Amino acid sequence: MRKLVILTGLALVLGTGLVLAGGGGGQNTMSSGRPSAVLTPERCSQLWKMAVPEGDMLPQANSGPFIVNFAQVDADADGNLTVTEFEAACGKGMVKDTGK
Repeated sequence: MRKLVILTGLALVLGTGLVLAGGGGGQNTMSSGRPSAVLTPERCSQLWKMAVPEGDMLPQANSGPFIVNFAQVDADADGNLTVTEFEAACGKGMVKDTGK
């Protein structure tokens, strides 16, 4: 009986630690920033056009209104986001919908 209580307690502690560490299976595991909703491809495209009216890169300096956590979105760490990086961020809830 004592072993059962110990094992149950251990399982509870380990399970809680896993959930708090973000191992909750398929959930957004962002470590900083506040994730927003996953955006549709159409809405993502609209926001990209707002963020980058000309050119093909979104520099970090201009990303504030759109990006939750730039470092997590900038996959190649070059200080600019491509449309591919932006679209990937939309699918992870890392692009803020400005409502415009």
